[in-house]
Amino acid sequence: MASGTEPTGQAATVSDERLRAAERFIEEEEGAASRFGGALEALITALLVVMSLFHLYAAVSIVPTLTLRPVHVGFMLLLVFLIFPATPRLRNRLMWYDVVLALLGVATIVHIVWGGDDFWDRSTMPDRIDLVFGVVFVLLVLEAARRSTGWIMPAVVLTFAAYAFLGPWLPGHWAHRGYDLASMIGVMYMSLEGIFGTAIDVSATLIIMFTIFGAFLQHSGAGKFFLDFSFALMGGRRSGAGRTVVLSSFLLGGPSGSGVATTVTIGTVAWPMLERAGYDRNSAGGLLAAGGLGAIISPPVLGAAAFLIAEFLKISYLDVLQMAIIPTCLYYLSLFLMVEIDARKYHSAAVETRLAATAGQLARRFWFHFLSLVAIIGFMVYGFSPLMSVFWATVTAFVVSFFTRETAMWPKKLIAALADGSKQALNVAATCAAAGIIVGVVGKTGLGLKFSSIVIAYAGGSLLLTAIYTALIVWIIGLAVPVTASYIICAVIAAPALTKLGVPDFAAHMFIFYYAVLSEVSPPTALSPFAAAAITDGDPYKTTLQSWKYTLPAFLLPFVFVLEPAGAGLLLKAPAGVEWWSVAWVVATATAGIAALAGGAQNWVLVRCLLWERLAMIAAGLLLVYPHPLADTAGLALLGAALLSQWLRSRVAGGAAA
Repeated sequence: MASGTEPTGQAATVSDERLRAAERFIEEEEGAASRFGGALEALITALLVVMSLFHLYAAVSIVPTLTLRPVHVGFMLLLVFLIFPATPRLRNRLMWYDVVLALLGVATIVHIVWGGDDFWDRSTMPDRIDLVFGVVFVLLVLEAARRSTGWIMPAVVLTFAAYAFLGPWLPGHWAHRGYDLASMIGVMYMSLEGIFGTAIDVSATLIIMFTIFGAFLQHSGAGKFFLDFSFALMGGRRSGAGRTVVLSSFLLGGPSGSGVATTVTIGTVAWPMLERAGYDRNSAGGLLAAGGLGAIISPPVLGAAAFLIAEFLKISYLDVLQMAIIPTCLYYLSLFLMVEIDARKYHSAAVETRLAATAGQLARRFWFHFLSLVAIIGFMVYGFSPLMSVFWATVTAFVVSFFTRETAMWPKKLIAALADGSKQALNVAATCAAAGIIVGVVGKTGLGLKFSSIVIAYAGGSLLLTAIYTALIVWIIGLAVPVTASYIICAVIAAPALTKLGVPDFAAHMFIFYYAVLSEVSPPTALSPFAAAAITDGDPYKTTLQSWKYTLPAFLLPFVFVLEPAGAGLLLKAPAGVEWWSVAWVVATATAGIAALAGGAQNWVLVRCLLWERLAMIAAGLLLVYPHPLADTAGLALLGAALLSQWLRSRVAGGAAA
């Protein structure tokens, strides 16, 4: 598809060197896959296509759970060992032991499938062969996680495994009776409570289907259309550069659910435009990272963790999408306010863009890409299950691609989309398999209840302190492991602390989800800001601080979910006894709080803030996001005083300029 918009002027392109540096951060998130040629590449592509076809078949046909989950993990082990090298220096080289490990992974799954029901019935008394295969299987899962996500995830898993074995020797509340190798292998390898548990169930159904759907959108040209449409619609205005980043991050990132990839894709095109609009390197990188972060919290995908929320809570995925609507709107409201303030701070002029087509022309020509995007929601509203909805949305994307010749998914594009769909799911599948070990240990030892009791005790029974401690725990764990793993770990060890104090389970899980996502912009794993800094040639840590400025107002919002019953209404699921007018008031005050925090973080509204104005807006924002009548009154008073002062000073400044 021809490019719809293109920034003009100096620094109109991002150098290949910067682009390669940014792509390294995508590889850090998704794994540094090898690239082969010839027959080996054809073989791996064929295996990836078969994996996608198997899961497409499983979406519309009945594949037993005891078959689907092991086969999914088997595909993951086979392909991870073939595609991801043991060390970076061996990239693009397939070693003999990679093949051995891949075949061992397949053998451990064949042992399960061949054993049938008898295999699962032996979970309480595994025989010697089961133990051998089980130990090999667990070690292979850990190695697959290491290759695709790094050392930290396996190290965390091994810490939990050690806890299971060392229970009798641990002090105080942490002690338990301890478990031997046979009992742990029975749980991890021979039941649906360990590696083949909830996380792999979601990976084998919704996650891989959504990665296939995202690959179909990308190869049909939908991703490029969304980017072009955003530039054409928002360009040419004083705040157009910032608005373009915000809108394109929503349209492009929503279907992909990948923060780093969205940041790099948008940044390579938008950075020259931001530079000409007056953004410095670090501020531009911070905005790009904040836009990329929106990909993880925006419907229709919300990142892989959103599917796990639905499974843990035993609710429909449509309910999760519903809960994300208002928080997502408030997040993007915060970003839009920030970029409007940026336009005033940097005295931005409208950035000239060379338009191959207007937004209207692009929409009339490629309108069918919007159909692909909304199809998932449409099918779910009509009554289809989430799995069937994404299946038929994928079919829709394929069919409508033939509406124009340049987007048609002929066999070459179709094969590439099927291969990419499974390839993008491999690192998530490896993470989910490894996280299953943690879930199994927590369930076997009762660690979740022990941990929640300890947190509540330290908080003295205070819900506010418990929420703060929980947020810190989720954030710290998120610094070490990917968002998906962070959510899984904290859902089983931290969520019970909130629910014990009366927080609805859905609010507790959404609270944990949002703080797990915050790790995307937190050092040392701040991949999105670091990737943005590589593109803009900014300082990675200053860029990270700037991304915090853009995102932090919205990340105070989760406290509204948990501190007051009416606050849970932000998730459009008001608890019993809470009137909707109370929910509407909470939404209104939270919106005002987000706006106040945006102004305080930027140190600007109409003119540069005085110190007391900035402090008043920050205090007002904090008070307004705390759902209590006294806090609302004080917050509105402070915000009103600061805005009145800003208005009076802007009039004086305007008169002086005249």
